[in-house]
Amino acid sequence: MILASASSLNLTLVLIAAAAYAVSAMGAVRLGERVPRVAVRLAWLAHGALLLWSLFGMEPRFGFAPALSVTAWLVAAVYAVESRVYPLLQTRWALSVLGAAAVLLAAFFPGNLLHANASVWLPLHWALGIASYGLFGVAVVHAWFMTRAEDRIRLAADPDSGMPLLTMERLTFRFVSTGFLLLTATLVAGFLFDRQLYGSATAWKWDHKTVFSLLSWLTFAVLLLGRSRFGWRGRRAVRILYGGTGLLLLAYVGSRFVLEVVLGRSL
Repeated sequence: MILASASSLNLTLVLIAAAAYAVSAMGAVRLGERVPRVAVRLAWLAHGALLLWSLFGMEPRFGFAPALSVTAWLVAAVYAVESRVYPLLQTRWALSVLGAAAVLLAAFFPGNLLHANASVWLPLHWALGIASYGLFGVAVVHAWFMTRAEDRIRLAADPDSGMPLLTMERLTFRFVSTGFLLLTATLVAGFLFDRQLYGSATAWKWDHKTVFSLLSWLTFAVLLLGRSRFGWRGRRAVRILYGGTGLLLLAYVGSRFVLEVVLGRSL
């Protein structure tokens, strides 16, 4: 609860990021185009500075809420790039709300201090894993828009989402492929270098995080194989994507939420 233990810099960045995200979300429907654009850029910069301070500052912390915060920041980063190419992509409101919620959640639940015997490479290892979260999160957002566009086409409504349907599908699976590579690298690094990363007292073990991580990896592997060999697309592919992402969320975010919030235990 942890707001009481947060530094003044940390609190300042939290307030700036959350307020700027809120302005961006409200401005998406009430203000002109310029104010929300400036606000979302400010929010993204403050959010990134907050993550750097949390992960690599004087007292580095990590947990389920910071993991979600990194994921939201990465999703917003991808949106910022895509909005340059597809200006009509209508996701700013949803991503701004997601960003504000993630920043505030991480302020209340900043996670646990890293162990003194943990490697200095541990935050980087976690960042690599959470990057896969972000890419799969982006893929889920694209898949949702793709499904909505398909439904509107079936209803003979205006299907315009700001991006051609086939382009959105192609980008979705590019994000899935890249996220799968990062997830594979994270699992391999955790298996081979667990003692170096977490300290000599920690060894690879078959806990909930490991099991759900491997199940999500297998799910994404099946999706990519089915896509390349059998041409899976549409609702079947989207359902598998949702299932794999859900398993991946349960792997770290879900297990850490239970430990930190429900059981009140540290690492």
